[in-house]
Amino acid sequence: MPPTLEKIDTTSRTTSNKPAQPAMAPETPVTLSAEETQAYKDVFALFDKDGSGTITAAELGDIMKSLGQNPSESELQDMINEVDVDHSGSIDFDEFLKMMSQTVKATDFAHETRAAFNVFDKDGSGTISADELRQVMKSLGENLTDEEIDEMIREADKDRNGTIDYEEFVQLLSPK
Repeated sequence: MPPTLEKIDTTSRTTSNKPAQPAMAPETPVTLSAEETQAYKDVFALFDKDGSGTITAAELGDIMKSLGQNPSESELQDMINEVDVDHSGSIDFDEFLKMMSQTVKATDFAHETRAAFNVFDKDGSGTISADELRQVMKSLGENLTDEEIDEMIREADKDRNGTIDYEEFVQLLSPK
């Protein structure tokens, strides 16, 4: 049975100056530095307009608008409900940190996933062809037959167009 794309670690092939780290799945915990925590405290205090120590849905709406988002009232309430551990209807600082770290995790996961996709998408076409997959697999020390490459493409190619697009690639990497 040929290896699957899910087992391939491409995150060490990034071009950043940071040490390579595995792509972060959405449920992976994030540890914030003291500086990041202080920055979030400052943001929290800025939007906790009444100084109550909590952020209401209305105050959260102001935060989201300042970030260029325009969520509906029900979306804001859903965001609060996701992190409102004490069911107070508002977000205290610890709950705010949880919400912000989830945002950071999602951003990191999206960035790492895009970087991994770009390793495979050699020609920048937005899809991974059998030839591109073969080249990357060979560079990783995997000399696969044409049949094994075709099987890997078929496994991931949900729209059956013979290539793997970004959405199909993300589905491969997402937790099942």
